[in-house]
Order: sequence, then structure tokens, then C-alpha cells
Amino acid sequence: MTTDRTPTVVRAWHALVANPDAGALRGLLAPDVTFRSPAVHTPQEGPALTFAYLWAALAVLGPGLTYHREWFNEDSAVLEFTTTIDGKDVHGVDIVSWDADGLITDFTVMARPLRGLEALIAAMGAELQKGQSS
Repeated sequence: MTTDRTPTVVRAWHALVANPDAGALRGLLAPDVTFRSPAVHTPQEGPALTFAYLWAALAVLGPGLTYHREWFNEDSAVLEFTTTIDGKDVHGVDIVSWDADGLITDFTVMARPLRGLEALIAAMGAELQKGQSS
């Protein structure tokens, strides 16, 4: 879902969702990036942890992930999405901020309803565990 006014970093994110590429994801992350998960109490800081969470999210959410509406500011965006995980509907938003170089500095995910969030937490845990064993 892109328009002429879609910021470059959001266009890059949509391209990444459509065609996951580890190098492209790493290239989008600022050195001081922070990831905020609906399932983890503390922010995950730095490109290594943020990459791990976003890469797992692309695997878990990606197959059915659909973005519906987007709101932009000069250095941030809110992207509303839906997907289904293990038969549970998930509705949420990605809140993304970036720096002057177009690198993501903050990526926050919020998800609902509770059953969907529970399915998301379980699937993300399994995917992150797989990533640690590779």
C-alpha cells in the first residue's frame, strides 16, 4: 500500500515484507535502533536484537500480513495491519520512526485482540528459538 507521498523508508519496509531479505533489513536499521514488542516488557536495543525480532516477525506475520491504512509524519509512520496466526485474527499497528538518513530508529508493534496476541507471542517465541539454534 504505497502512494506518491509514502516515505522512502516505508516503501522499503513494504518491499521487505513482500520479499524478505536479511541484508535489506539490516540495511534499514540505525546503529541506535530500538524494538518494542507487545510481548516483551523491556525495549530491545541495538541492530542485532531488533533484526532478530523483525526477522522473526516477518516469518510469523508475513504470509498473511496485510497493511490497510497508514499515517505519516516527516520522520515517523503508523501502519495498520491484520494477519492470522494459527487460526487467530491479529489486528495491530507498527509505529516506525527514522532518522535523517532514512534508517529506522524505533519500531514499536501493538497487537490485539488477546487471543491473537497470545498466538503471536507463541509463534514469535518459537521463531526466535529457531533463530538462536541456527
